[in-house]
Amino acid sequence: MGFTCGLLGSPNVGKSTIFNALTSAGAEVASYAFTTIEPNIGIVKVPDERLQSLARIVRPEKVTPTTMKFLDIAGLVKGASKGEGLGNQFLGHIRDVDAIAHIVRCFEDANVAHVEGTVVPKRDIELVNAELVLADLETVEKRINKAEKLIKSGKGEGEKELNLCRKLQKALAKGLPARSLRLEDEEQEELIKEINLLTAKPVLYVANLGEENQGQSQWLSAVQEVAQKEGVPVVEIWGKIEAELSELPEGERATFSKEMGLERSGLEKLIKAGYALLELISFYTTVGVELRAWTVKKGARAPQAAGKVHTDMERGFIKAEVISFGDFIAAGSESVAREKGLMSSEGKDYIVQDGDVIQFRFNV
Repeated sequence: MGFTCGLLGSPNVGKSTIFNALTSAGAEVASYAFTTIEPNIGIVKVPDERLQSLARIVRPEKVTPTTMKFLDIAGLVKGASKGEGLGNQFLGHIRDVDAIAHIVRCFEDANVAHVEGTVVPKRDIELVNAELVLADLETVEKRINKAEKLIKSGKGEGEKELNLCRKLQKALAKGLPARSLRLEDEEQEELIKEINLLTAKPVLYVANLGEENQGQSQWLSAVQEVAQKEGVPVVEIWGKIEAELSELPEGERATFSKEMGLERSGLEKLIKAGYALLELISFYTTVGVELRAWTVKKGARAPQAAGKVHTDMERGFIKAEVISFGDFIAAGSESVAREKGLMSSEGKDYIVQDGDVIQFRFNV
């Protein structure tokens, strides 16, 4: 699995339409709020040109790309943090994702009512972000009360958590997300993960553009301005168009996409932005008849990567035989790569690089 991405936004911004475009899953799309109550879930193969290039050389019986999970989470309205619009249920779904794709409506459509009456991207962003902040503020204040009681009773050590939660409380009270807080050490980072705050999750904005150009540049600029201030990326997707294209046979889809000037699909753009946001990389293995792609965090060492393949490989790790993607392609085969000395033997401290082709040696 690459990562799990939650599609979030106000009602009727096109989340389910984009979900369908990304996954071809056929989620129900309608022009009234709360069409989505339970989150739609779609698992998609990550497009990977390097994997296909390796497959042309290795000619395996089976090629397995890494995958990515999308959750289409129901729209958040004002008051969601207090339960409005089934808000508590929806906010709970967000806690299950690795990253948030905040969908922002940048199109006008008389057939799709806007919950606030007009298309104003900055206002819509602020409304959703405010609800996430308020929900986190409530969570943090509960943790503060609990930590204070523990300290007072002498039954537990809660000083570190209390200090961190008070810092979080101050930031959230100012409307700032938890991810804006500068943490002092790894222990605080682990504590933040344990609390599982919504605003601590990495986020990117998805500008959902329509078929007409009217007003779109102005709305897109508004999204980009907000994103720039927050230091987060923006992905542009023509949701309705791509959803329609996703229903076509693959050959026709490529032709029509080219005619419409869509050089890369929304899925490809979102995955690329998501991998960069979460600092993820891919490596490849050839085990038996299968060529497979795997995803790890940048900076992962060889045993950790081995553990992605199988936990026994991490426990019994001996060494990793590694060749870069570029060298493998240039050599044209594993045997030639070995003859030319392009394959290196690496130990437990080796940091896996993006595109590495690896054979793990381990004791069972």
